[in-house]
Amino acid sequence: MSQQTTVPLPGYLQIEPVGQCNLRCRMCPIPFRKDGPPHGPPAFMDFQVFTGIMEQFTGLKELHLQGLGEPMMHPRFFEMVLYAKSKGIRVTTNSNATLLNAKRAEACVRSGLDCLHASLDAASKGAFEAIRLRANFDKVIRNLEDFRDIRRSMEAASPVLHIVCVAMRRNLGELPDLVRLASRLEAEELFVQQLCHDFGESSLPEQYAAMRDFVEKETLLNEQASRVEDAFGEAQRVAKECGLRLRLPRVRPAEHPPGTPGRERCSWPWSGGYISYQGYMMPCCMVATPDRANFGNVADGGVLKIWNAPSFNKFRAQLESDTPPEICKSCSVYLRTF
Repeated sequence: MSQQTTVPLPGYLQIEPVGQCNLRCRMCPIPFRKDGPPHGPPAFMDFQVFTGIMEQFTGLKELHLQGLGEPMMHPRFFEMVLYAKSKGIRVTTNSNATLLNAKRAEACVRSGLDCLHASLDAASKGAFEAIRLRANFDKVIRNLEDFRDIRRSMEAASPVLHIVCVAMRRNLGELPDLVRLASRLEAEELFVQQLCHDFGESSLPEQYAAMRDFVEKETLLNEQASRVEDAFGEAQRVAKECGLRLRLPRVRPAEHPPGTPGRERCSWPWSGGYISYQGYMMPCCMVATPDRANFGNVADGGVLKIWNAPSFNKFRAQLESDTPPEICKSCSVYLRTF
């Protein structure tokens, strides 16, 4: 791929409204970043920056409001949803559901939000609170039950609920009960994924070394295949019994034969934009934090200029080759284990 190639803007965009969180999750880089209190002011995307970005993405079909922070911490989160919906865009979000009170549940419906992806990594209080530090399992479940009941009372078809679980060695045995819980919450799907990345690149900022160690201990890639297969098999059996759609990840990496086109290795740098709360354009959501990799700030340089920046096109060209960027080599999307 030539570095001078102009790549059309994608129809799918992820924006990180908030770069801070109310929890400290063991598999998340947020605790190691210096965004928001106590290090500085709230790490919220300015609403005018948000609308300015949206205006530049002509032909946008889907917007996913998510990042490392909790989107519902943003005081204008639902205005963001309404703004995008007024343009005919499908809008989805991720949430840890700790702030999903009855008022916000009703706002989810009234704003036109299409899908709520709620993070729930275990079906038991002890396992959940050992992963999602500062979270209260009972409160999260009550919030999701209220969301279910309010959506039902308003006779609303949306937002649909998807439960998202990051599968690790420590919570593998929770999956069958998590299927049952997702069914009780009237979720449309339980989406099980592996840890996103091993943080193994040589350029990794030092503060994320603890993340690398955690992933090494918890990744299913280092678990006995028989234990993973048993847990996945039982989860599939229960899902069939409950009538719930269950998505499970691949257990082992897949190889890319020489000459595999870049978009078949990973389509992200061509098909989806990912922008941090500060406005930094990153290769994808798996990079997670702009101090690992970014191509410039769209709030300063404009979307199209950054999307086709020489550094971004060089990244795409590397991904087209049999020697991809180092940050991609151990990414679960690139390895097809996500």
